[in-house]
Amino acid sequence: MEIDHIFICVQPGAPEAEALAQFGLLEGSGNTHPGQGTANRRFFFDNAFVELLWLADAAEANSDATRPTMLLQRLTGDAARVSPFGLCFRPGGADGPHAPFPSWQYRPAYLPPGLAVDFADAPATEPMWFFLAFGGRPDAAAPARRQPLQRPGGLREITSLRLTSPIRGTASAAAAAAGAAGVQMVAGDGHLLEIGFDHEGAGRAHDFRPGLPLLLRW
Repeated sequence: MEIDHIFICVQPGAPEAEALAQFGLLEGSGNTHPGQGTANRRFFFDNAFVELLWLADAAEANSDATRPTMLLQRLTGDAARVSPFGLCFRPGGADGPHAPFPSWQYRPAYLPPGLAVDFADAPATEPMWFFLAFGGRPDAAAPARRQPLQRPGGLREITSLRLTSPIRGTASAAAAAAGAAGVQMVAGDGHLLEIGFDHEGAGRAHDFRPGLPLLLRW
């Protein structure tokens, strides 16, 4: 499997996105998730995208359909008890159409009939692990769905991910599968997502803390 996209829980409206834009990232379209109670702002790269996700409707997020995702806890919970990150995977290479970890199918109202998200059986102390059998690279999207990618000479492909968490515990099967797919999990003093681009050939980095628990390397 390979990374499809990554989300970070943020404040309503995602004012944190302005720091990414000031850094030089080109923003794509955002969207809302009817029935799920969330909305986002997104930044697209050749092979994946970064999503800033916020709570738009607490009642929808606490509905019978959405409650099992634990999105409400992530978006409103104590950072000492929940992870603010989510990692979505898609099939890669010869992979089959199902998640390679224990999961259940979530069928939100905003998806077309017949499509579902495979949600991992994992605690909210870990990142949200989920799988889209129908996911695909942004640079391979059909013209009608194509998003603006980063400018020539900018960051192109996500090639590594490192997640730091202050929460200790036994790793789930989904976390183990993510590790086998190249996602590094480490213990530390706070939550941090480090994204490596283009094999980090330039040897440079930019830290968005304290406003956003994100560090980019390229």
